[in-house]
Amino acid sequence: MRDELLVDLALQGGGAHGAFTWGVLDRLIEEPWLRIDGVSGTSAGAMNAAALIHGFSLGGAEGAREAMEDFWRRVASAGRYSPLQRNPIDVALGRWTLDNSTAFLAMDMTSRLVSPYDLNPAGANPLRDILRETIDFERLARSPIKLFVTATNVRTGRARVFRNADLSAEALLASACLPTMFQAIEIDGEAYWDGGYAGNPTITPLVRECASQDTILVQVNPLEREGAPRSAIDILNRLNEISFNSPLLKELRMIALLREAADPGHSEGARWASMRIHAVTTPMAAELSASSKLIAEWDFLLMLRDEGRRQAQAFLERHGDDLGKRSSFDLAQMLEFV
Repeated sequence: MRDELLVDLALQGGGAHGAFTWGVLDRLIEEPWLRIDGVSGTSAGAMNAAALIHGFSLGGAEGAREAMEDFWRRVASAGRYSPLQRNPIDVALGRWTLDNSTAFLAMDMTSRLVSPYDLNPAGANPLRDILRETIDFERLARSPIKLFVTATNVRTGRARVFRNADLSAEALLASACLPTMFQAIEIDGEAYWDGGYAGNPTITPLVRECASQDTILVQVNPLEREGAPRSAIDILNRLNEISFNSPLLKELRMIALLREAADPGHSEGARWASMRIHAVTTPMAAELSASSKLIAEWDFLLMLRDEGRRQAQAFLERHGDDLGKRSSFDLAQMLEFV
């Protein structure tokens, strides 16, 4: 029997690919020796985090598993009415992409020319009702598990981190607000866009406000892709991946630098330097098209969930003994320059 270990979770955003994170969490919380201290999430990562903590408040690990499944089932149900559906040929060939969907191509072109304030003047978002129906925000406010949700302030370009007490459906929508698709979300007189531009996810509050020294990062956006993209869609996809990974890489680099140079007598520097970082990812992230982040079919979400469970199991087998002892993520690579 392992001794209980406090861990933090850092959950990236990535649209429907967030179902991979669902699977990772679904497997990790089966381990009774892992006790979650805090969770930082952005976009889909924030929604997974909110469902996880809401479920824990209702029925422990089993309640968390049920809450996450309920959230993703509702996403799939709402997705049945979306015009963004796979091309019949892609369906027949089992390809998970919208690259050949007329509706997706039309939306992609239109979003570069027409503002969401013109296309969607009412600001409708199907996730708003889903969040209000599945998440009890009063329970989140009382939860002993700390939750940090990042959104990007449109005026300042800086991250705002929402914590348990000030979370709402609007805060979660702000964290997932892609500016070419949705109107900015206004909270307390400020407009917010997707948190991925400022922190995907933000590590700082986990270091400063949590007791755990082990952070498990669930990566949805690949850090590397082989070859240079050539099509317009692939180029934009890679640009988005780089920009959405950039804030995270800067924080990981800071941890790596402090590990080498921190003054042991400086409490905050020593805290940063002592953080142990671990990562769960999948090669599938680099194989799926960017457009598949908008696929809400239940079979696709289940496939991603199952992949998440497989990768979490592989992580536990390879690095379970590293937890509580050493980083299993290669922080030294953060200091390399080409």
